[in-house]
Amino acid sequence: MGSVSEVTDDTFEEVVLKSEKPVVVDYWADWCGPCKQVAPVIEELAQAHGDKVTFVKLDTNTNPVTPANNHVLGLPTIQVYVGGELVKAFKGAKSKSVLLGAIEEYL
Repeated sequence: MGSVSEVTDDTFEEVVLKSEKPVVVDYWADWCGPCKQVAPVIEELAQAHGDKVTFVKLDTNTNPVTPANNHVLGLPTIQVYVGGELVKAFKGAKSKSVLLGAIEEYL
């Protein structure tokens, strides 16, 4: 159904904040081990629920402005936006069940 797309500092406002659907943002970096553990979980959720929720990832190495503006202090950080507002945030690797629980009400 869905897949995880890339978002950048330049596209964050349009893709995330102006989205009609809830958006899950995965802040990651290539040097982050736990980020690599979370990525397949985000992909699975996108495949299963991408019709109702948008899933994006933001590389913090090449896009430093958005994480700074959104108080991302550690990686991985997962944020859920609804109507342009941050409604949930998680720091550190989380299980599929925790992440599914975070978006359950929007499915």
